[in-house]
Amino acid sequence: MKDKVLNKPLEARKASPLLVSISAVIMGMLAGCLLIMLIGKDPINGYKNLFMGALSNKRKIGATIGLSTQLIFAGLSFSFAYKTGLFNIGGSGQMLIGGIICSLLAHKLPLGIPRPIYLVIIILAAILAGGLWGFISGYLKAKFNVHEVVSCIMLNWIAYWVCYDFIPRFIIDPSIAVKSAPIATERTLRSGIFGAIFGKSTTANLGFLLAIIAVILIWFILNKTTLGFNLKAVGANKYCAEYAGIKVNRSIIISMAISGALCGLAGLSYYCGYSNIMEMGKMPSEGFDGIAVSLLGNSTPLGSLIAGLFFGILKNGKLSLVTLGIPTELADTIIAIIIYFAATNVLFRNFWDGLFKKSFEKKEAYFALAVNGEKTMDQVSAEERKELIKKGKELSKTSKEVK
Repeated sequence: MKDKVLNKPLEARKASPLLVSISAVIMGMLAGCLLIMLIGKDPINGYKNLFMGALSNKRKIGATIGLSTQLIFAGLSFSFAYKTGLFNIGGSGQMLIGGIICSLLAHKLPLGIPRPIYLVIIILAAILAGGLWGFISGYLKAKFNVHEVVSCIMLNWIAYWVCYDFIPRFIIDPSIAVKSAPIATERTLRSGIFGAIFGKSTTANLGFLLAIIAVILIWFILNKTTLGFNLKAVGANKYCAEYAGIKVNRSIIISMAISGALCGLAGLSYYCGYSNIMEMGKMPSEGFDGIAVSLLGNSTPLGSLIAGLFFGILKNGKLSLVTLGIPTELADTIIAIIIYFAATNVLFRNFWDGLFKKSFEKKEAYFALAVNGEKTMDQVSAEERKELIKKGKELSKTSKEVK
């Protein structure tokens, strides 16, 4: 079947978000090579140890998945808010509030509850707790124009002190005064299925499956529903959205509530899956790491999944650098450099767009040479275009040889 002739002028290809993100990763890794060389070590062995330390066997893969789960949730949470024009920096507080509520339920619910029902209860509790914390920020933004960054930071510390009070009051470990009592394994998200695959003591848990479901669900909401269209419209220009009849305040509240619910699930997967205790006086860094995950993933659901797994590999594998005499902090430095390059992605986009434009202009010149200016590229099929460009390239070479 012949290709259809294009009816619109052809344009140079634009750099895809994936290409930009890969460029940021490569530049970050190259910078890491330089740092490793500056301390007199072999960068190839360094990276080999780092990745082998995270992926060399089933047990390590399971640990990487367990560590990556909350990063995926946190990145997805920030991405969702960012796509709808909001900056959710309250991921840590939303994780804490989701974690403390689920930890309380894990300790206090009757032991006779069937496990499927118990899992449904704590998952819903995490969604509602994190969603409530996000709802508060959204409500303050919508009704009183309180910037979400300010309210999120304040709510982070409120959640911090709530945990500081609830842990010793309700679930303290008598032997260790700064930690909660351990949650029984059957009351966590850890599953025999993951244990059979990655080893009995694996930190991989059902939270990873929840994260994959959340990625699919958020993609569907943003791209296939009226709600997602409205939320993105408000994020793009709330004045135009309001003029079009979209309820801006309601959209802001819904967006922050959904974003908070995702971080509530991150708290569930961390404190009742990856770990089984909560520590007093500790703010989870994953809430802030989610911003980096989102940046590298171009604030898309699938990008957050891939970036979360990648950062999980770096974080879990960095301990293996010690065997080569390389400081583990170097892995964190590499992550920071990658984040820097991801944040300045406009430079990579301009670079690749420039290269693609030059390539397109060359093809245009070859095509014009082959048809002697009688046709334009958009007037022929794709196959004809390729043949004519090839012909023009050969004519150009012949012309240069004659000269």
